[in-house]
Amino acid sequence: MEVILKEDVPKLGSRGDVVKVAEGYGRNYLLPRKLAIEANAATKGVIEQMKAAALRRSAREKGEAEQLAKQFDGVKVIFHRKTGEHDQLFGSVTASDVAHELEKQGLHVDRRKIHLNEPLKSLGEYTVPIRLHKDVTAPVQVAVLKEGGEEAPSEPEAAE
Repeated sequence: MEVILKEDVPKLGSRGDVVKVAEGYGRNYLLPRKLAIEANAATKGVIEQMKAAALRRSAREKGEAEQLAKQFDGVKVIFHRKTGEHDQLFGSVTASDVAHELEKQGLHVDRRKIHLNEPLKSLGEYTVPIRLHKDVTAPVQVAVLKEGGEEAPSEPEAAE
C-alpha cells in the first residue's frame, strides 16, 4: 500500500514523502496514529502543499534550534556521586539526570534529545550531544565527580 507521510517517521521517511508499506503496518499503525494518509489520486494533489509547508516549518524550527544551541555554549553540568573501587559509580548518570540538571540552570530540554549511547558509569568529564533539530546539535560538558571530593584537584598536599 502507498501512503503519504504527515509526520517524520524514523527509518521510513520524512513529512510529505510517498512511501510503500505493508498493508498491516499502514492500516494498523500509520493511519490510526494519523502519521500518514492513504495515497490515491485525490490525495496526491496535497503532496506539494504538504512539502512546501514542511519546508517552511523545518526552516523555522532550525532557526529556533540554532538560537537555543547558542544558550548551551559554555554550559557545564556537574554530578557528585558515590563511588566504589576503581572509581566505578554506584548507579549511573542518565539522560534524565542531565535534563534535570539543565532544567535547574534554566535550560529546558527533553531528555529524549540528549544522546547518551549508554549511561555514564565512571568518574570523568564527558561531552554529551543534545540534538535540538535534525541539523542542529549542541554539546554540553558533563563532569561526574566523587561525592565529597573536590571539583578540581588543587596543589598536592605535603606529607608531614
